[in-house]
Amino acid sequence: MKELAQRIKPRKRPMKLSTTVTLMICSVIGSVLLLAFALWFWQISNATRDGVKETALAVARTLADSPEIKRGLLLPPDSNVIQPLTEAVAARNDLLYAIVTNMHGIRYSHPNAGIIGQHFIGEDLNPALKGKENVAVNRGVLAPALRVFTPVYDDANQQIGVVVVGISLSKVDQQVSRSRWAVMWTLLFSALVGSLGTWQLVRVLKRILLGLEPHEISAQFKQRQAMLQSLKEGVIAVDADGRVTLLNHAARQMLLTNAPDGSAGHGPLLADLLEVLETGEPTHDRELGCNGLLLLSNTVPVRSQGVVIGAISTFRDKTEVSQLLQRLDGMVNYVDALRTTSHEFMNKLHVILGLLNMKSYDKLEEYVLQTAQNYQTDIGAIQHRVKSPVVAGFLLGKINRAKERGFTLTLADESLVPDNPNEKQVTVLVTVLGNLIENALDAMSSQPEGEVGILLHYQDGWLTGEVSDDGPGIAPDNIDAIFRKGFSTKGDNRGVGLFLASQQLTELGGTITVESEPGVFTQFFVHLPWDSERKNA
Repeated sequence: MKELAQRIKPRKRPMKLSTTVTLMICSVIGSVLLLAFALWFWQISNATRDGVKETALAVARTLADSPEIKRGLLLPPDSNVIQPLTEAVAARNDLLYAIVTNMHGIRYSHPNAGIIGQHFIGEDLNPALKGKENVAVNRGVLAPALRVFTPVYDDANQQIGVVVVGISLSKVDQQVSRSRWAVMWTLLFSALVGSLGTWQLVRVLKRILLGLEPHEISAQFKQRQAMLQSLKEGVIAVDADGRVTLLNHAARQMLLTNAPDGSAGHGPLLADLLEVLETGEPTHDRELGCNGLLLLSNTVPVRSQGVVIGAISTFRDKTEVSQLLQRLDGMVNYVDALRTTSHEFMNKLHVILGLLNMKSYDKLEEYVLQTAQNYQTDIGAIQHRVKSPVVAGFLLGKINRAKERGFTLTLADESLVPDNPNEKQVTVLVTVLGNLIENALDAMSSQPEGEVGILLHYQDGWLTGEVSDDGPGIAPDNIDAIFRKGFSTKGDNRGVGLFLASQQLTELGGTITVESEPGVFTQFFVHLPWDSERKNA
C-alpha cells in the first residue's frame, strides 16, 4: 500500500469555493467600478467643456452685437476703442482673453497691448472670416485655450470682423477635479457593500452545497455520470414539475436515435413517470411501446422528507428478441404451410396416378386444371404478390388458421408487397395485420361462416393495407374508443392489441383508421412507410 501511495503523485489542491467566489466577485465589482469611474470622468469632462463652450459663445455673441465693437472696427487698430471694452469683459467673465479682429485678421484688442495691429495666429480663424461660428482648442501667443470665434456684422448685415473668446484649459481641468474626491468616496463605499454581499453569498452557497467544495462535487458528478453511461439499461428521470433531468446514453439510443423523424419518442415513458409522480406508487415490469421498440420498464418515485420530488425509470429493450421471434414464427408458418401443401400435392399425385390407371382422361384433365387453379389461388398467388418471406409466411399461416376455424381468408389479386430490409417496418406490419385478423376471426366466431379480405398495395415508398370482414361490426359508440389502451368488449385484461398497433404505426409515421356498419361489415385502413422500390417487387 505504501508503494502504491508513493506511485500516486500528489495533486495540487484546488482553490476553495470561498476564495474562488470572493476573487471572482471582487474582480467583477472592481472592473465595474473602474468602468463607472471612467465613464463618469468622460461624461463630466464633456459636460464641463460643453458648458464652458456655451458660456464662451454667449460672451462672444454679446461682444459681436455691441455697437462699440462695430464702431471700433471702422477705425484704425490703434484707436483704443475696442481694447478697454474687451479687457473689462474678460476680467468680468474670468476669460483668458477676448480679441477682436477685422476681416484681414488684424488684432484690434489683446491682453498684450504691444501686439495690437498684428495678424492673428492660427488657421482656426478662417471659418469665422467666412461667416461661420467656430470652436477649437489651440495655443496662440498665450496658454492653451478653448477658443470660440463669432463673426461681427454691421447694420447693413455685412461682416466686418471676428470676436475671439479664449478660456484656459487648466480651468476646465480644475472644475473636473473638484468632483473627483466625491466620486472616489462613492467607489470606496460601493466596494465595501460589495465585499459584505460577497461574504454573505459565500455563506449561502456553502449551506446549499452541503459544505462540499466544487472539486468534490465535480468528482462525485463525474463518477455518477460514468456509472450511468456504463449501464446497458436506459435511465430517465423527471423532477417534481415533470421536466426531464436525466437521460443516459442507452436511453438516448433507444428513445432519440431510433425516432423515425429525429424527434423525441419517449411519450409513453413520460406518461408512466408522470403517473408515478402523481400517485407516488412504483410500477414494475411494465411493457411500453416506444419508436417501434418494446420496452420493459420499472419506475419508482424519488422522495425527500416524505415528499415526492421526482421519479426515475429504468428500462431495457425487448424488441430485438421480439423481432427475432416474430421473424422465426413467420418462417415456421411458411415452412409448415409448405409442408402441409406438400402432403396435399402428394395425395393429389396419387389421385392423378389412379385416374391414369383407370384411363379416365376427362376426369384427369378436370382434376389437374382444378389443382393448378387452387395452387395459383393459395401459395402461388401469395408468393407472386408478397416478396417478403416473413409477411408471406405470416399470411399463409393465417390462411390455414382461418380454415381451421371454418372461415376464409383471401388476399386481393391487386395486392403487391415488395421485400423490405427494414425489420422494424416488417415487424409493425405483421403486428398490425395479426391483431386485425385475429380480431376479425374472434368477431365472426358466433357465425357459421365468414370471410376476411386483405388488400396490400405499395406505391411511392408507402404501403397501404385494408383488412375487412363481414362480422357483426363495431357499435358507433365504440368507434373512437377501440384504439384506447384497456378498452375491449371481450372481457377484463384485454384491449392491448389495437392500442399497441396504433402506437407502433404512429411512431413510424403511419396511420390506422376504421369504418364499420353494425351487422354488415368492418374495414380497417392501414398506411405506413415501406423502405423498398417497385423494381424490387
